[in-house]
Amino acid sequence: MANRAYNFNAGPAALPLEVLERARDEFVDYAGIGMSIMEISHRSKEYERVNDEAQSLVKELLGVPDGYHILFLQGGASTQFATIPLNFIRPGQPAGYVLTGSWAEKAYKEAKAVGETYVAGSGEASRFRRIPSPDEIDVRPGSAYIHITSNETIAGSQYARYPDTGDVPLIADMSSDIMCRPIDVSKFAMIYAGAQKNLGPSGVTLVIIRDELVKNGAKQLPTMFRYETHAKSKSLYNTPPVFSVYMMKLVLEWIKQNGGLAAMERQNRAKTKLVYDVIDNSGGFYQGLVDPDSRSIMNITFALADAELEAEFIRESERHGFVGLKGHRDVGHLRASTYNAVPYEHCKALADFMTEFQRTRG
Repeated sequence: MANRAYNFNAGPAALPLEVLERARDEFVDYAGIGMSIMEISHRSKEYERVNDEAQSLVKELLGVPDGYHILFLQGGASTQFATIPLNFIRPGQPAGYVLTGSWAEKAYKEAKAVGETYVAGSGEASRFRRIPSPDEIDVRPGSAYIHITSNETIAGSQYARYPDTGDVPLIADMSSDIMCRPIDVSKFAMIYAGAQKNLGPSGVTLVIIRDELVKNGAKQLPTMFRYETHAKSKSLYNTPPVFSVYMMKLVLEWIKQNGGLAAMERQNRAKTKLVYDVIDNSGGFYQGLVDPDSRSIMNITFALADAELEAEFIRESERHGFVGLKGHRDVGHLRASTYNAVPYEHCKALADFMTEFQRTRG
């Protein structure tokens, strides 16, 4: 398709063109039933099939072992920031949070409003240029859980290795790097991720949660805030975001058809290397904002000498068809989000543009 933008938005973000084209073709008449997927009942056999297939694909692609539930919830990861401590913090059982940037801090702030918490590790001293190493994380015996943010969308940092928390449940917000590489799900008691970066459009939140954690959830909470409610009903207790789950299923099928998570990781590392190499070889014209061993393969953050030059970079990039390169409003500077659906060719185009911009402005 002609005239596709170079989409580097941080979320909602790029979707695979093949997925968009398939959704377009099925939009008015889904599976020959004379109705759009937007019109069908969530109690229909057609939607139940979509729901079941999406859950199965999550299990298959991530290698989710037995003993976990796959849930499709609403409210985004931000709702999980409150739902998790409401369910699992108990008197005398504080939750530990590893602070690696804005999203980890937001999760921590919500938990502090609910119950007892502590900072289990922090990258604040480095201005969040680095992720704390596993041996720097304080896992206190008897903690309700340890919470990490696996990839910081704003800072552009990502865990290279996850901490071993022993008997303490490890919970991860993987909103911006879910499905970008293989992981060992068994290390985690719970993983959650908003869909709008690497799984599909906004509107659905993926939760992968161990059965024993579901059973340990607080019983006095309102029905919709209990994980047990959604686990027992296979995410069909109330009307789900039908179209968002359908789109997630198509994206998961696309990942599978394109080689699974190992292939995604190879592609992601190859395409982000193009941009990081330009930054590293620019003689300081471009300045990376994260230490190399903490760099993300999903969100590349960088700066120029001053705000005026950065504004010129944005204007010129937009003139050349690039979208979404302005950094987050909280921190400024520049950012390129390189999720699974961003093609290698788009990263090559960005790297070439950056090289030319330096040549003419450096």
